[in-house]
Amino acid sequence: MRFPFSRPSILTLCLATALVAGCSKEATPPTATGDAGKPAATEPAAVKAVAETDEHSYAEPDKVRTKDLALWLNVDFDKKELSGSATLSLDWLDPKASQLVLDSRDLTIEKVVGERSDGIWEDLKFSLAEADPLLGSKLVVEVPQRNPRVRITYRTSPSASGLQWLTPAMTEGKKTPFMFSQSQQIHARSWVPLQDTPRVRFTYTAKVTSPKDAMVLMSADNDPKAARDGDYEFKMPQPIPSYLLAIAAGDLVFQPISERSGVWAEPSMAGKAATEFSDAEKMMQATEKLYGPYRWGRYDILVLPPSFPYGGMENPRLTFATPTVIVGDKSLVSLVAHELAHSWSGNLVTFSSAKDAWLNEGFTSYVENRIIEDLYGKERADMENVIGRNELAAEYAEIPAAMQVMALKPGVLKDPDDSSTATVYTKGAWLLQFLEQSYGREVFDPFLKGYFDHFAFQSIPTAKFVDYLKANLLDKHPGKVTLAQVEQWVYEPGIPDFAPKTVSPRFDAVDAARKAWLDAGTLPAATLTSGWTTQEWVHFVGGLPERLETTQLTALDAAYKFTGTPNGEIAQRWYPLTVRSGYTPANAAIAAFLQKIGRRKLIMPTYEELVKTPEGLKLAEDTFAKARPGYHPITTGTVEAVIAKAKAGGTKPAP
Repeated sequence: MRFPFSRPSILTLCLATALVAGCSKEATPPTATGDAGKPAATEPAAVKAVAETDEHSYAEPDKVRTKDLALWLNVDFDKKELSGSATLSLDWLDPKASQLVLDSRDLTIEKVVGERSDGIWEDLKFSLAEADPLLGSKLVVEVPQRNPRVRITYRTSPSASGLQWLTPAMTEGKKTPFMFSQSQQIHARSWVPLQDTPRVRFTYTAKVTSPKDAMVLMSADNDPKAARDGDYEFKMPQPIPSYLLAIAAGDLVFQPISERSGVWAEPSMAGKAATEFSDAEKMMQATEKLYGPYRWGRYDILVLPPSFPYGGMENPRLTFATPTVIVGDKSLVSLVAHELAHSWSGNLVTFSSAKDAWLNEGFTSYVENRIIEDLYGKERADMENVIGRNELAAEYAEIPAAMQVMALKPGVLKDPDDSSTATVYTKGAWLLQFLEQSYGREVFDPFLKGYFDHFAFQSIPTAKFVDYLKANLLDKHPGKVTLAQVEQWVYEPGIPDFAPKTVSPRFDAVDAARKAWLDAGTLPAATLTSGWTTQEWVHFVGGLPERLETTQLTALDAAYKFTGTPNGEIAQRWYPLTVRSGYTPANAAIAAFLQKIGRRKLIMPTYEELVKTPEGLKLAEDTFAKARPGYHPITTGTVEAVIAKAKAGGTKPAP
């Protein structure tokens, strides 16, 4: 997952409301067995032997583990419902186990059957526990015969936390409804009953029916030449964790980038997206040179409607991406670099619980920066590093020390969506840069490639990485980094004093131009700003004082047209400044922006500022009422919580 430049603060995310959400011979849905020679879905014995838990799942993978999932689903836009069955192929590990415990959220379970050795499917008893606001309902299936396959027939709720249903009016083309999923962190359970924990990896197949005008895609082997006929089949032969299970359906067309990469999008967006993301193949080649072959077949990008709550989601073979990064100059394509990097760090080697999220996002942020440096130069890579580290410093000024630790203790992270983004992304990447600079790339790059190879298609905790690091880098090259230094990065809050620094001469020039304007009122010359990238504008606006005079904001607007900007990275910094400063000429543009965009990290800073005054709170409520039908449930919950807290605590008159 990617939050380019600015990530939502932990304080914002912690406000998000908990998301809730006889015998018969049956026709057998398609079932994957995996490609010959592919890694097995189950983890090696060495990994299984490690005592691990995932407090955000009811599943008991040490007793029984899913090897394969076969889905048979129908997409019903009118009911806002997926219905069908999920067939789990099981590996019974505990000889005494006779229950299958699954995660679910707001699912209607209609029937559960198990396959006998003679091929007959027989009814199994099951119970659905009362729903927990965060974790959903525990689904317990009694399996006294320890059946190798269990099938659950079910349907989803129209308000499933992991699905977004859009009317035609909410799409780019305005003609066809749209549906897409967001399974990370624990939302897969809202559209499939399964062991919803990254500790479990499985292959999967799917047969999906839909209206004939809807193209269906999944995080699997999407055929660019597939006919749009309402009947689709998919196969994912590599084992994945549940949060990488993904589906989308709508008016989608394909635009190729290379032989193994392309863009899926609504027709009016496909060409622009393919142009913006045309470097995807070059990114793949750059990463392969560093860390070994891309192991997922194709790498395609699905551009979703603006309601997508995140920047990107690394669903294997099919990155989900926000259209807000398509600005015409490739300045925000670090998102694609990030999601592609997950093909090694996250999708290939996966954290075993949300407590170790940095193993996914920190590694990926580091690899992303290496890709950006390779394609666009060290100056740009350094600028993005500086932006991230400035935001880390700001976040660490707000959040408790317990959330600044990379390997969290059980119980610290109540909601897995609430990780400290600065910690898991920026601090994690900073540790790897420290190791890279300590050992040199000629040593560190082969080490990291070896790490990806060694743990390929496995899910691991932080301790396992630290052990591997000690054995394969620290001990083999003594005298450079101590285990105590590594443990300070991983297990202690804050950033070590010995962390390497990154500077940006181009940002120094931006700082000088900003200071000259604030001191003397002289706006930066057009000859200077005409060459500024998004990164430089972000740094310029982000470094302005908390409040400005109306005359100052008017001057900036007249010169640079910040109000109404199509660049979300600039907008999400400019609009909070205008709200704090009482600059009402921006209000109409703020309302339009919040109604059009559903990406949390772009809109939440403005909502947070609006709710601080009675006038702003009214604008926030009025705007949210209009925007809500197009927001994803995850976004809706976050905005609702911010508004509710403001109303409960009262607001203050504008300064």
